[in-house]
Amino acid sequence: MPSTVVHAGFALLLAAGLLGAYYDRRALAVLLVVLVLPEADSFLGVIMEGAHRTVGHNFVLPAAAALALYYDTRVREESWIRERLSPRWIAVAWVALFVHVFAHVALDWTHLDGVNAFWPLRDRFFALDGEVLYSTADGFVQTFVDVRVDPETGSRAVDAGAGGTSESVHVDNPVQPRDPDLNVEEPVDRRFPVANTGWRLYLIGLGLFALGARRLQGDGVGEDA
Repeated sequence: MPSTVVHAGFALLLAAGLLGAYYDRRALAVLLVVLVLPEADSFLGVIMEGAHRTVGHNFVLPAAAALALYYDTRVREESWIRERLSPRWIAVAWVALFVHVFAHVALDWTHLDGVNAFWPLRDRFFALDGEVLYSTADGFVQTFVDVRVDPETGSRAVDAGAGGTSESVHVDNPVQPRDPDLNVEEPVDRRFPVANTGWRLYLIGLGLFALGARRLQGDGVGEDA
């Protein structure tokens, strides 16, 4: 699975591009805390089947948080949040939501069994898997969404990578390195991945490069003014 370090590398890239003038150590610390929080659902796996990639890995809860933040800061005449936080931290909150969705949940959506995308409204894992290409023989081809037509009834069935439910899907993690329903007498091997493919190591390095570049840019602000 993409490790927390890989997620952090992607988050650093997003932070460098989105925080703008609010980019500093405090803002980065907030983003990294928000980034790590979804992994807490690994510990819930002890009391809830399929908790990992479900409780902290869905698009429903961040969407609800975004709607609440938008309503309070843009629609209400008297904002509860604006009375307590400066515009700076409201901007950081928006970036934190973006980082949570795109640097963590969406990245896990592309790996193994994906994520329980619409939990708690619907219990179904979805994986973003496929390819898009243009072939001189077949023309435009995409396999991310499979649309099948029943020749007898004419009805259409759309498959967007749907998989099992929280009861049938187990994604190995350091807390539960194997499916608890499997009776295996081998010693438990808890692995804490850093980068298990080349592109993930590249993403980590790119994030660190962006962090260093922003730091150097910040040190030089105002010198030529």
